[in-house]
This record gives sequence, structure tokens and C-alpha cells, in this order.
Amino acid sequence: MKVEQLQWTGTSGWENYSGSLDGTKANFVLVFGDSQLISESARYDELKNKFPEAHILGCSTSGNIIDTEVLDECITATAVHLEKSNTQLVSCEVKDVKDSFQAGVDLVKQLAEKDGLKHVLIISEGLGVNGSELAKGANSMLPESISITGGLAGDGYDFKKTWIIADHAANSGTVGALGIYGDIQVKHGCVHGWEDFGIKRKVTKSKDNVVFEIDGEPALALYKKYLGEENAKDLPSSGLRFPISVELQEGDEPLVRTLLAIDEETQSLTFAGDVPEGKTVFLMKAQIEGLVEAAEKAAQSANLSDSSVGLAMAVSCVGRRLVMTKLVEEEVEAVKDTLGDKFSLTGYYSYGELAPTNEFIQCQLHNQTMTLTTMTE
Repeated sequence: MKVEQLQWTGTSGWENYSGSLDGTKANFVLVFGDSQLISESARYDELKNKFPEAHILGCSTSGNIIDTEVLDECITATAVHLEKSNTQLVSCEVKDVKDSFQAGVDLVKQLAEKDGLKHVLIISEGLGVNGSELAKGANSMLPESISITGGLAGDGYDFKKTWIIADHAANSGTVGALGIYGDIQVKHGCVHGWEDFGIKRKVTKSKDNVVFEIDGEPALALYKKYLGEENAKDLPSSGLRFPISVELQEGDEPLVRTLLAIDEETQSLTFAGDVPEGKTVFLMKAQIEGLVEAAEKAAQSANLSDSSVGLAMAVSCVGRRLVMTKLVEEEVEAVKDTLGDKFSLTGYYSYGELAPTNEFIQCQLHNQTMTLTTMTE
């Protein structure tokens, strides 16, 4: 495996950031960037001209991760040459959120038709897709021995429009899936570091990822009461600091869900993943030290200690960045320190993360986690 990393800015264009393919051809390129910049078709055209035989997959973000830096107002590209493996990229348009499950089915079904599939990397539209259903659909087409990871696109803190590149110039409403085949090792880690606070509550009325009532009270009114007047006036963005945990099955590790939108008329809360009716929920909060420790634990889980050269992709939640503010690079540094210089680190801040955990063998949608995928030949 060889890796070359590039960075694009409005003043300098494309410049080398680290590594070199030394004239070899890239199999795939991961590209992440500011919404306004990555939406310009010229950026895709320039990458395709530089790496004509590579699959190109990426998205708009809420911050780009490269090495130990978290960057805005730029685009990062990581080109990878595989010596013993190969890739295939498929994509589809999701016109309605109800089509999310079928999108997962259709994409992975295409990838599974080719022998030797080892891993699937999914990069999805961040607002118009139900990530929980997308993961369920993808899982339904694969045995548990084949892992799925990835994430949802971001749009800064704006939650207006996200963009996907999947062997075409950036557009919205798309899900891309990269299949990796052959002699390759892949590991993953997914840890959140948030803590429950307040009393245990029950979701008394919900539909998919929209919660209408908690403990028989209007969900939005209850949420505002807990956040207080100062935080409530900045909803939904302030809700990133106060996700909820959902216990899907009794005794299982709860999943974290991030607030995406509110509806004053229906007094409802829309989360990035499903919050089933009848399930137990807690509000959550975090300390920076806990988030950094969680990132380190995720890297420990994903570390391929016997590798010589590898690629690591980090997908961390926009809510973590909002909490850590200027200290956000501490969690990226913790990942890099744990993995070591043998790994080239790329990634982004997202509206949702896709990965298995120790509790869930198959892929799940997560929020507020540091999720890592590492690979080496």
C-alpha cells in the first residue's frame, strides 16, 4: 500500500500534504471538504485528471481531518494504491428518506456479486437519509464476517445541504459504497465517551427518527426545560451538546443519537437515527477529557499493530467538535499517537457515523462517536 495526501485551498490550489505514490496508479481517492468548495465540479474534475483510474469517494463535512489537524475552508484528498487488493464503487440516489433501507440493500447487493469482498465503506447524504435504515439494509445483504463502516456527510453547523462525490461531481441525495476485495486487513473502533445525566425516561410516542412524546409530555418542551433558556434559544444547533442515549435492547450498550431538527408546531425532535417508541432514553453530556479518552480507545480497538504501512479513516461527530471547540485536535492527536506514523490519517466531522461495535457485530448508525477504520495489506 502507498498513500499520497493532498490539500486544496482557494489561494494555492492542490498541493502535496504528505507521502507520494511515486508514479504508481491510485485505486481509490477519499476526498473531504467544506460544502461550498467541494460542491464545485472543477474540484472533482481536477482529481479525476490526476488519478484517472481511481474511484473517487467523499463528501462535504463539518471539518476535515488530515494527520493531526482539523481544517476548515479547504478540501483534503487521500489517494491510495493497493498492491494486493482491488476496489469497486457503486452509488444510488435516495429521493425519499423512506428509501434508505432499500438503498443499503441495492448498493451492497451489487458489491457482493463480486468474489473476495472484505469490507464496505459507505459515505452517505447527511440530511435526507435515515442512517439506521441504511445500515440495516446494507447488513441484510452480507454475512457478519464482512464489515461495514463509514459515515454521513456534514455541512458545518448549518444543517442545510450536504454533498457527495461518488465517481461523479458532487451532488446531494446520494449514497456511495466502496467495496474492497482481496488480500487486505481491516479493523475498526467506535467509542463515544459521553455520560448520562438526569433520570431514566421512556419514549411514549415516536416514528422512526422523530420523537413526539417522552414520558407522555411533548418532547420538544421537555428537552427545552432540560437545556435551559440560554441553550434552548439556539436549538437545534445547541442540541449537539446534549445528545440522548437509547437502549435498543435490554442489557445492550445504548446507542447515542444526535438532534438534527425541531418542529415547534408538533413539538417534536428529529434525531440522526431511529429512536423507537417504548425505549428507554437518557439525556447526555460530556467532558473534553472523556471524549479524548474515547478517541484513544477507538484507536486501540482499530490498531493493526503488525502493519508496516496503513490507512486510517476517522469519522467523528460534529457534536464532539462543538463541545471541544479549539481543543478538538486533541482527540485527533490521541488517535495518531495510538496508531503511530505507519498510518496515514484522513477523515472528517460528520452528521452520523457507521460502524460495528463490540456489542453489535453488524454495522449500526452512531452519533457523537469517534469511529475509525484502518486497513493494510
